[in-house]
Amino acid sequence: MARQTTAASGGIGFYGLLTIALIVLKLTSVIAWSWWWVLAPLWLPVVLLLLFAAFAFIYTGIKMRKDDENLHKW
Repeated sequence: MARQTTAASGGIGFYGLLTIALIVLKLTSVIAWSWWWVLAPLWLPVVLLLLFAAFAFIYTGIKMRKDDENLHKW
């Protein structure tokens, strides 16, 4: 008889719980933050990832240009 294994999903996750907690705090007037900051756990990780990717592309482009210039010097 073969063993069956099942994989469970991770669930809502840390950022989801944080977002729900901040929304509850905002709706109950415990915090007076802007909705942009209340929903930041949803968009902030994406923005940080995009910024990291942009810096990586810029760094790679500069490095490749310098390597190309050094290659033409010989």
